[in-house]
Amino acid sequence: MQAVTNTAAAPLISVIIPVYKAEKMLDELYTRLRDALTEVSPHFEIVLVEDCGGDRSWEVIERLARADPRVIGLQFSRNFGQHYGITAGMDQCRGDWVVVMDCDLQDAPEEIPRLYAKAQEGYDVVLALRGQRQDPLLKRAVSWLYYRTFSYLADLDIDGDSGNFRIMSRQVVKNFVRMREQLRFFGGHVQWMGFPTTGIPVQHAARAEGKSTYTFAKLWRLAMDTILAYSDKPLRMAAKLGLGMAALSLVFGVYLLLRSWLHSSPVPGWSSLIVSLYFIGGLIIGILGILGIYLGKAFDETKKRPLYIVRRATPNTVLRDD
Repeated sequence: MQAVTNTAAAPLISVIIPVYKAEKMLDELYTRLRDALTEVSPHFEIVLVEDCGGDRSWEVIERLARADPRVIGLQFSRNFGQHYGITAGMDQCRGDWVVVMDCDLQDAPEEIPRLYAKAQEGYDVVLALRGQRQDPLLKRAVSWLYYRTFSYLADLDIDGDSGNFRIMSRQVVKNFVRMREQLRFFGGHVQWMGFPTTGIPVQHAARAEGKSTYTFAKLWRLAMDTILAYSDKPLRMAAKLGLGMAALSLVFGVYLLLRSWLHSSPVPGWSSLIVSLYFIGGLIIGILGILGIYLGKAFDETKKRPLYIVRRATPNTVLRDD
């Protein structure tokens, strides 16, 4: 792609990156981003949101910001999570076009010009589709299962080949920051808005340093939270299951009565009766648990707490109200 020559008409590009335990990767990430963004526009900003990973990532961010005022740094007061980091970046960015990507160098900055070029064809969102993910088999399998389950329960068609890496128009960002629910799922929020979306295949690199901090337990918790936040289908499925079991019980009861009347035989099955009672009791408790989780999530929303708290920012950052 040719570099932009009309600087007056060149757009401002914002890149939002949640940072967690990435001190060894930030220098390379910045260098590659700077080179890639220059191909699109001389006007850009890099928003790094440090999520209290416990390493020296914030010190590196401060150094980068002192050397280049286009680097903007925020640090949370505690670990809030990746999707809250993206939200903080969205709140603070000023770009006409906004890129969101991860910090582990698996998302290649060199793909940004291609994403931007595709967006100019009339799309508000362009996803980076990872054709061959460089992740362990277990993580790929869990990710595939999660996206299939989420798409079914939430009635949203989420592409499992896409992660957070994408480019969005300013209109998408403006509407995203209006959504302030406590449970955050970046991809689901963007998909729900329904803006014209497409995707292009990109190279997905292996993680440069360390291991992913998303353990199976964290992925499971994220899956449960996002499914409950986006869908009431588990409640409707529980109601249908209860009605189905009641209907089957009624049919079976009529069968037993007819058998007893026609054959003058006692009704057998004391053991099966006890097992059925335990099964139905467990089912009822499980359904009540689902109801309790939904009530708990509704209670969290009524507190109206801020989504995140910024402990400090680099001197070149003008914080906006979140």
